[in-house]
Amino acid sequence: MIDLNSDLGESFGAWRVGDDEAMFAIVSSANVACGFHAGDPLTMAESAGRAARHGVALGAHPGYRDLVGFGRRALDTSPAEIAAELLVQLGALDGVARGAGIRVRYVKAHGALYHRLAADEPAAHAFAEAIARYDATLPVLGPPSSALERAADAAGLRFAREAFVDRGYVADGSLVPRGEPGAVVDDPAAAADRALELAETGGITADDGSRVELAPDSLCLHGDTPGAVGMARAVRDALEAAGVEIRAFA
Repeated sequence: MIDLNSDLGESFGAWRVGDDEAMFAIVSSANVACGFHAGDPLTMAESAGRAARHGVALGAHPGYRDLVGFGRRALDTSPAEIAAELLVQLGALDGVARGAGIRVRYVKAHGALYHRLAADEPAAHAFAEAIARYDATLPVLGPPSSALERAADAAGLRFAREAFVDRGYVADGSLVPRGEPGAVVDDPAAAADRALELAETGGITADDGSRVELAPDSLCLHGDTPGAVGMARAVRDALEAAGVEIRAFA
């Protein structure tokens, strides 16, 4: 059994990103942008409605306040500001979700903030403690063996480990930086093979051929990757054919 999640709800105004309608029908959890790195109130409402219709777990996907950089630029934001901006984003999506008759069921950071929380202990603790103050029953989805996992444990939050089927790994368990060879996996067959390896063995082969142990609770596919729908379908079909049940972790 494993969860299949995707970063969705990333359209903004007239700009459409990805095929959310198709992706919501495939995944079991949706990490929905909350308006800071992507998304807007209407897109959030549409995402909440889709989550309700498809029975998909709705997750808040907060990021840096960086629409221009899509939240993928490292910002020198203080831990206190990270916590405050998290609460604004989480509260906004949860309010929209209530209007659709559901609730936010977990939190996953986005982009550069996600990577910072993997290593920055003060920022990770500020992030986890803010979630605990908002709702201590909300799980946190993030990188295994990270500062965020330790911070979630310290705050009494459930932590779910995530692995990426459409991103390459280096030997220390971090992702190959975007723009470098092997950073993004765009072949559906390769993504399906990686998903099976992760689900069945708990690990993945890094770019240097070494083994990275991740023990994931959830597998991620980015909704803005070219061909994301085809990859997601190939991944889900391969997992189910192998007898792996797709179920939301939250």
